[in-house]
Amino acid sequence: MPFSSLGLHPALLRAVSDKAYLAPTAIQAAAIPAVLQGRDVLGSAQTGSGKTAAFVLPLLQQLQQALGEKPKRARVLVLVPTRELATQVGETMRGFSQHLPQAVKVSTVFGGVSINPQMMHLRGGTDIVVATPGRLLDLLGHNALVLSGVSALVLDEADRLLDLGFAEELGRILALLPAQRQNLFFSATFPASVQALADQMLRNPVRIEGLPEAQGKPDILQRAIAVDAGRRTQLLRHLIEQNGWKRVLVFVATKHAAETVADKLRKVRINAEPFHGELSQGKRTQVLADFKASRLKVVIATDVAARGVDIAELPVVVNYDLPRSPVDYIHRIGRTGRAGQSGVALSFVSAGTESHFRLIEKRQRLNLPREQIEGFEPEQTDALAAPSTGGIKGKRPSKKDKLRAAQSSEPADPA
Repeated sequence: MPFSSLGLHPALLRAVSDKAYLAPTAIQAAAIPAVLQGRDVLGSAQTGSGKTAAFVLPLLQQLQQALGEKPKRARVLVLVPTRELATQVGETMRGFSQHLPQAVKVSTVFGGVSINPQMMHLRGGTDIVVATPGRLLDLLGHNALVLSGVSALVLDEADRLLDLGFAEELGRILALLPAQRQNLFFSATFPASVQALADQMLRNPVRIEGLPEAQGKPDILQRAIAVDAGRRTQLLRHLIEQNGWKRVLVFVATKHAAETVADKLRKVRINAEPFHGELSQGKRTQVLADFKASRLKVVIATDVAARGVDIAELPVVVNYDLPRSPVDYIHRIGRTGRAGQSGVALSFVSAGTESHFRLIEKRQRLNLPREQIEGFEPEQTDALAAPSTGGIKGKRPSKKDKLRAAQSSEPADPA
């Protein structure tokens, strides 16, 4: 099925061609016609599935019919959980709108930077707002923006929005929007809180779930490597050098781990930088730009990079520390194997984290053999061989469990 069969404006088809998109992905083929018809949409969208274009293209087309009125009013609102995803969606909006007959003003707003330039940008109005909830409410409090003209609302990465504690902010924002509007709701997972919000917001939605396996599931080789917690940095260095990886995204549990592992890699002349929520926005932007341009080989990131960071042709993701939940595991490994590319996702599993990884396997219906790398065979093997007896979500961890988790996330090994 070509893009030309979806009813898109010739200017949008030209923009699609500029990006060398040959055919729509499964979610694009299903969502674009529904959005153009004005339907509410509930989409299950795995990372790397082309979901952003699935709502950007039809919304830009709808917007053309309403442009030209004075003063400008925000007509499309996209809510996202992170600064990086806000930037990505805003750039996608601008890229696809470049050939449209009427110019579209896109405003991307998020916290962590001064609010004044964002307020200046909003003077004279805007057509599309891409925002994190907290900064949007700040701007509304400064009377820099009104939402009474919004005709389409997108919740992108809805599960992450709720997971990051934005439920109260979402409620306040929804109360300020017109009752009559189109709602587009995209989420990789649907826990009870997400489903309840969808039931509240959506009217007779088109449900997009169960996409064809060939298009809906990325091509990611998943591997689990058994290693003692204290030798993970050495193993990481060995794998980078042995495999000649040009770019590697490594996930850790804490800001401290990100800084420490990056520093140890730099000491052995591997170009690495940390990436976490306490860096300035300027530094985060620079790290991502250098990584995308292959000026930087390794990024050591906390889960702030698990959503909304789109690195074209990223070959490898490494779980240095295991993710907190099985859902986070999916979003981490989804940074590779995007847009039809293949990728590799490695997880380091120690005796102390074996039971937790078994829980991840159970929830994700995986059964990965525990590989051992010559020279890095684990000495602590009791828990690796024992049946899983802990880590069940919903049960309070013991003091021993907490101590084990803290120790397993400390990058104390020498580089």
